[in-house]
Amino acid sequence: MELYQEILLKLMGDNENYQIDATKIVELECYKALRDIKAVIEDDSFEDAECFYRIEEIVQIFERLGSDGGSRHDFG
Repeated sequence: MELYQEILLKLMGDNENYQIDATKIVELECYKALRDIKAVIEDDSFEDAECFYRIEEIVQIFERLGSDGGSRHDFG
């Protein structure tokens, strides 16, 4: 599923009966996600060996949007 659709589905939940400006909502959510990703990348408290944890935090940001990490994030 496309990220755009995943974000809308997460925000709308089961209620598809209200009027929304989908583009503005997705743009706002994407901006928030990019802001969070930038903060993770700029976090100097991580050592280089902790790169895995940076990536994990970025994947969690996508999960908050309703997306997932795909098969590359399936540790089960």
